Amino acid sequence: MTDEVLVTVEASGLRRIMGVAMLAVIGVTLLYVAVATPPSLAWLVFLLLVGLAALWLSVRMWQATAYQIELTEEVLRCTDGTVIAQVADIETIDRGFFAFKPSNGFLIRSSTPGARIWLPGLWWRAGRRIGIGGVTPGSQTKTMSEILAAMIAKRSMGPL
Repeated sequence: MTDEVLVTVEASGLRRIMGVAMLAVIGVTLLYVAVATPPSLAWLVFLLLVGLAALWLSVRMWQATAYQIELTEEVLRCTDGTVIAQVADIETIDRGFFAFKPSNGFLIRSSTPGARIWLPGLWWRAGRRIGIGGVTPGSQTKTMSEILAAMIAKRSMGPL
């Protein structure tokens, strides 16, 4: 087997900027409302917490979307060095309309559970479920999911 990259998924520049900007605007707006017209103490704490969380999330999304997802014949990995899934462990791919998946992305079910991790706008993993997508172009994620589906179909047919 080779370590040749078959397909790459990366966040497009405009989508990356728009996603981060939207989260930052929400955070700043909530903080402004909390400071300009302070509501009751409970609402003030809520607005401050959610506003700060949105700003923190926008920073995390900016950092996460700097990476790419690469598919080789053996592994699906992130360019930060994280192995997302071994291709041999992938059981199913769900690209359906009603699937709980990221925007412009797809859902993978793996045979082995992994640690919970979330790179906002790029990919996440919770146990055996892995979501690929977010601020990524749909054309790239569709290509990756189709190549993965072909690899799974080829594997399930066995040697000829």
